[in-house]
Amino acid sequence: MEVQLKETERIDDLQLKGLKLIQDTNGFCFGIDAVLLANFAKVKNNAKVVDLGTGTGIIPILIAGKSKASKIIGVEIQEEVYEMATRSVKLNDLEDRVEIINADIKTIDKELEVHGYHVATSNPPYMHMDGIKNPNDKKAISRHEIMCNLEDVIRAASRLVMPRGKFFMIHRPTRLVDIIELGRKYRLEPKVVQFIHPKVGKAPNLMLVEFTKDGRPELKILDPLYVYGDDGNYTEDPSLDDSSDNSQDDTSWEDNTDDAEQME
Repeated sequence: MEVQLKETERIDDLQLKGLKLIQDTNGFCFGIDAVLLANFAKVKNNAKVVDLGTGTGIIPILIAGKSKASKIIGVEIQEEVYEMATRSVKLNDLEDRVEIINADIKTIDKELEVHGYHVATSNPPYMHMDGIKNPNDKKAISRHEIMCNLEDVIRAASRLVMPRGKFFMIHRPTRLVDIIELGRKYRLEPKVVQFIHPKVGKAPNLMLVEFTKDGRPELKILDPLYVYGDDGNYTEDPSLDDSSDNSQDDTSWEDNTDDAEQME
């Protein structure tokens, strides 16, 4: 489907089943963290998914291409960014599976079904508001905790996912203690952590976390992921490949209701 582009917008090829994304060159464009999160999220057949702070809609669109989720909702508070993400959904003819809503995650339980989702995802703002000169700037809102903070995101995920549901998030390792503490405060048990390093010999600057709602305490640390090799190019780790498929073809939420319990 053809869509109208604004003067500062472009269409990027996502290298996945012909999917494309509209981005504003003056706004916040998606990075490797969105690809990492979309690949990290385990989405079973017929799952209902919600992405908190969806921005351009990159994560819902990637998950739609990688999985057989029945419904994926992206939540975005910035009206202009929400409108652009909605056009990306139309561009890809995904209206039957992907929906973008203009809402505040702090009150999202008034907009969406409480405990109605199998999976929640979020690539939230990483940085505090310290030193922000223009809190209304689109890039600042995407990067800094202006419209929501870490606790708002985790609380919202807990309200939306069903018991034994999953929450997948990417964030900075410097917030690890806060993430674990807040997860447990809102009954989201950290189950898997993977640290992301720029290259071998460099400290991690990102981490992926998988939570289970009302899960039992037991944390698994995955092997580290290195983004760049010595030659400066991406490594061949499949987690960096946005064309990889992470669907759970052998199970569905309808035909295997005990699977989440067995995984514990």
